[in-house]
Amino acid sequence: MDKILITRAGYTVLEVELKQLKSVERPAIIAAIAEARELGDLKENAEYHSAREKQGFIEGRIKEIESVIGLAEVIDPKTLSGPIKFGATVTVVDEDTDEEKTWQIVGEHEASIEKGLLNVKSPIARAMIGKEEGDSVEVKTPGGEKSYEILNIVYK
Repeated sequence: MDKILITRAGYTVLEVELKQLKSVERPAIIAAIAEARELGDLKENAEYHSAREKQGFIEGRIKEIESVIGLAEVIDPKTLSGPIKFGATVTVVDEDTDEEKTWQIVGEHEASIEKGLLNVKSPIARAMIGKEEGDSVEVKTPGGEKSYEILNIVYK
């Protein structure tokens, strides 16, 4: 299997979530299932079925995180420099609206556009890879063609 690129911060977030799921969520749902079983007939026991469904979600998320951690290649952006690549924090200006945006290019398992974390596989990130400050980038987005000028590249 291919390695999964992830920043040190993203890896830490996954480790914390995994610890929470295993040490808090899993025991709590096991207790909730046991409690619901004591209520009697399992066929018509909504609490039991709800708890079992939540248990399935928790176990699935644990397996997913363990898989990502097992395949993770942790990249420390502080050790990088030069043109845009994984881990770069890039400030751009929309050439049509003059709106500035700042994104860090990260792995798909830590991406969150609301937090300014841009998936390395996204059209915008793919268009920026290899570019330098002052370069112009054309991106085809679902909302149409966008043009950005790269203002700043930082590895932090």
